[in-house]
Amino acid sequence: MEKEKNIKIISSNLLSDNWGELRKVKYDFKLNDGTWQQQEREVYDRGNGAVILLYSKEKGTVILTRQLRIPTWFNGNEDGMMIEACAGVLDENDPEECIKRETQEETGYKITEVKKIMEVYMSPGSVTEIIYFFTGAYADDMKISEGGGVEGEYENIEVLEIPFTQALQMVESGEIKDAKTIMLLQYAKINDLV
Repeated sequence: MEKEKNIKIISSNLLSDNWGELRKVKYDFKLNDGTWQQQEREVYDRGNGAVILLYSKEKGTVILTRQLRIPTWFNGNEDGMMIEACAGVLDENDPEECIKRETQEETGYKITEVKKIMEVYMSPGSVTEIIYFFTGAYADDMKISEGGGVEGEYENIEVLEIPFTQALQMVESGEIKDAKTIMLLQYAKINDLV
């Protein structure tokens, strides 16, 4: 038996097609009582992404990055800089390939083994993006470059090696406010990775 559709798209108008695609969508939505209600929302599609927490159990450390996130500046983050786990937008590569590439570009570590731990909608009320979460162990001999991002993309990424306990304290103090990073740090603590 085919599930009855509960959404009927009336219109979908492109508002912006710059870094991502922003649409104004009008649709009918079938409520639990069987009646239909018309709603209108803006939907932002910037593609899907991947994020990884690099950790060293031996050293008791994690690798994070620090970079400018201009939207945070507009919402009160004084310098716009954010401390985050290494992440990137998927292109034609699958999430695992993407995160290995991003890790090397952003942090300078060449990793071969990663573990996928979950897939998450980070802001489902307005953004289509699913983020694929990974963890991966690193060692000093995996460092093949300084990292910092791809030349020409002007990412200006600072690579940080931080004691795990300090990273957890930085969440409590508000120095780390990035949701995906907080989730990965909590996952690492719950699963005794570091």
